[in-house]
Amino acid sequence: MLEVLRQPLEDGVVTISRASGTITYPAKFMLIGAMNPCPCGYFGHPTKECTCSNTMVSRYQKRISGPLLDRIDIHVEVPPVEYEKLADERVAEASAAVRKRVEGARDAQRRRFTGTSLTCNAEMGPSRCVISAVRKGRPRPC
Repeated sequence: MLEVLRQPLEDGVVTISRASGTITYPAKFMLIGAMNPCPCGYFGHPTKECTCSNTMVSRYQKRISGPLLDRIDIHVEVPPVEYEKLADERVAEASAAVRKRVEGARDAQRRRFTGTSLTCNAEMGPSRCVISAVRKGRPRPC
């Protein structure tokens, strides 16, 4: 099922073909996914031992194809969070403060793309990404 996301992720459209015709819908979206590192979930865990064989871990991780992984821009390994931290009742940062930071980032992005048809980084192609990096003194791809 995940493989059908490859083309919409790349093209930003979904095309449905039937005997009566074909229709194309816009489909720009942000894919966010999560998976365990192995079937038991403890591969690389700092305190619990993984019970999976190397073959099992490899087979499990290959369930996501290379072509699909190539279309995912950011991969992050997240360490486990202990229950005590999750259950902590201290007040977190206020939503209004987070919103203010997000609005500031969006404003900076709007200024960055002034004079172009782009509205966000996701719409940048590889050549624009490299040009942007060079202008900032970082001559390397994003």
